[in-house]
Amino acid sequence: MATVGERPFTVEDGEATPVVEEPNRKRMALVASKGGLDEVYPILIMATTAAALDWEVGIFCTFYGLDMVNTKRMSNLKVSPLGNAAAPPPLKGKEMGVPNIIGMLPGMTSVATKMMKGWMEDSGIPNFDDMMEMCLESDVEFYACATTMGVMNVKQEDIMPEATCLGAAAFLDFASEADLALFI
Repeated sequence: MATVGERPFTVEDGEATPVVEEPNRKRMALVASKGGLDEVYPILIMATTAAALDWEVGIFCTFYGLDMVNTKRMSNLKVSPLGNAAAPPPLKGKEMGVPNIIGMLPGMTSVATKMMKGWMEDSGIPNFDDMMEMCLESDVEFYACATTMGVMNVKQEDIMPEATCLGAAAFLDFASEADLALFI
């Protein structure tokens, strides 16, 4: 490759052709540290949106965030109403508060999970499995934190095959070149 002034070009068969440089692809690094359904959805929405904009996306799953790539747990993510400062949200146009203590009643986690799934469906947002599939089809990379896998008693065979086991230092290398990094 040669240059004329500051413009690079290649020469093939005696003809100079300007080199069109591709702009740098944007990169987003997400750290998923929580494993509740209501905590995983924002990560998947951000990842699929960035991927649709042709960004490179990497999701580092650590601590409870490992649940989103753990084949033993990923199909059973829940919403915990207890201790959730925003729970319960208003019910279809009614600004009514329900005391937090109600969240400790048996079955309330199932109720909260079912409600959240219903709201997502009513809003046209794909379910968790479909969002994960969209991520994989869009080349979103999933990384399982090697350090916290031991802490959380997660084995390599528990991790979905599309995810890569990665240490924090390696993910920091990825994140250091990100245009946007979020810890969720």
